[in-house]
Amino acid sequence: MAKKFETISDYWVQDKKQYVKLSTICAYKAILRTHVLPFFGKMNGITERSVQDFVFKLLKANLSTKTVKDALVVVKMICRFATKKKLMNVEMMDIVFPTREKKDRICILSKRDERKLADYLHQNFSFRNLGILICLVTGMRIGEICALCWSDIDSNNGEIVVNKTIQRVYLNEPNEKTRLLIDVPKTVCSQRRIPLCSSLLTTIKPLLRSSTPSFYVLSNDLKPIEPRVYRKYFESIVEKLGIPKIKFHGLRHTFATRCIESNGDYKTVSSILGHSNITTTLNLYVHPNKDQKRKCIEKMLRSVQ
Repeated sequence: MAKKFETISDYWVQDKKQYVKLSTICAYKAILRTHVLPFFGKMNGITERSVQDFVFKLLKANLSTKTVKDALVVVKMICRFATKKKLMNVEMMDIVFPTREKKDRICILSKRDERKLADYLHQNFSFRNLGILICLVTGMRIGEICALCWSDIDSNNGEIVVNKTIQRVYLNEPNEKTRLLIDVPKTVCSQRRIPLCSSLLTTIKPLLRSSTPSFYVLSNDLKPIEPRVYRKYFESIVEKLGIPKIKFHGLRHTFATRCIESNGDYKTVSSILGHSNITTTLNLYVHPNKDQKRKCIEKMLRSVQ
C-alpha cells in the first residue's frame, strides 16, 4: 500500500541526515513545512499535473522564481526517493515554468551611494563598520563576515581566508527552536582566499598587532555577532545616510557588478565570490548594455570588411 507523501518526506529527511549538514536539513524542513506539505502532505500518489499545479500556485502567491524552484527540487528529491524505495507511485514529470514579464531584479548601490557609505564607514570607525567595509571590497556573504576571526586575516600575504560561515537555523524542535551554527561554507569553492586592497590592509594591520587571534572581527570578542543582528545594524546605517533601501546581500552584488564594470575577467570574479561555477556569475552579473552591443556588432563588421 502506498504511503502518504508526509510520511515519505519524514523517511527522506532521516535518510538525508546521513549525508548533508544540519543547516541543509533545516532548510529542507523549512521548505517542506512552509510550501510542500500543505499541498502534497495527504497525497499517496504524485502526478505531473499535481506538481505543475503546485508550481502555478506558488508563482501566483508572488514567490520568487528561486523560491519556487527550491521547493520543486525538494519535491523531486522526495519523489525519486519514493520511487527507489517503492513507497509511492510517481509519474515521470516535465515541469514548465511560465515566462515572467519581469525578472527578479538585483539591487546594487549606485557609485555615488557606495562612496557615501564608504566615507561614513571610514569616518566613524568601529569593528562593525569595518565588517561592512570589508564586504564592500571583497563581496563576502553576511554569514562569512560574521564568522571572520582576526586569525583569518593573513597580513603577510594581504588576504582574507574564508573558511567558515555562521547562521541561525530553525530546528523547530520542542526543546530547541533555533540554534546558532558555525560551520564550513556549503561548497568547496566557497572556501577561498580573497586579496585585500592596499588601503584596507593599511587600516587593518595596526588592529592585528593588538588583537586576539581567536576573537571575531565584528565583535572583537569571543562571542560572534549573528547575521540577523548585523543585518539590522546595516539597515540602520542605510536609513541614517538616506540611501535607497538595500539588503546586506546587495553589498555582494555591488562588489561583483563593479568588478564586471571594470572589465574584470569572469573566471576571476567567480573565484573571488566563491561561486561553484562561472555560469552563476554570468547569469547574475553579465548583462551587456546598448553601447556594448553596438560595439560588438561594429567590431564584427570590421572583421569581415
